[in-house]
Amino acid sequence: MKTKSHCPINYALGHFGDRWSLLIVRDLMFNNKRHYNEFLESREKISTSVLGARLKQLEQTGIISKGKDTVKKSRIKYSLTKKGINMLPFMLDMVCWSGQYDKESDVNDVFLSQITKERDLLIKSTREKLEKEHLLDF
Repeated sequence: MKTKSHCPINYALGHFGDRWSLLIVRDLMFNNKRHYNEFLESREKISTSVLGARLKQLEQTGIISKGKDTVKKSRIKYSLTKKGINMLPFMLDMVCWSGQYDKESDVNDVFLSQITKERDLLIKSTREKLEKEHLLDF
C-alpha cells in the first residue's frame, strides 16, 4: 500500500482507517463471525457494496484472508491473518477507551476489568484462541 508519508498513524489508517473495516475486524475477533452474511447481520447495518469493498481492502492489505468453508464448500470463510490478530492490543485499547467515555457502552464490566487489570493474560489467551481458530483454517 502506497502512502503519502511514512507517519505511523497514516500507515495504520491506510490499512484499517475507516469504521467499517474496524467493525469487520471486531466481528472476526470478538463475535466469531466468519461469513459475508454474518457481517451483514451486525447491528450497524453495513451495506452490501461497502462490505464487499472493505473485505477486499482488508484482504489486499493482509489483515484478513479468505478461503472455502470446510462445512459448506460453496461458501467463503474469512479469517484474520497474523497481521490482523496483531491488532488485538489496539482493539482492546479502543474497547477500554470507549467503556470509559461512553456511558451507554455495551462493554461488559467484567471484560472491561479484565482489559485494565489482567491485560497481558487477556491478550495472551485471546491471541492463542484467535491463532487456533483463524490461522489453522487454511
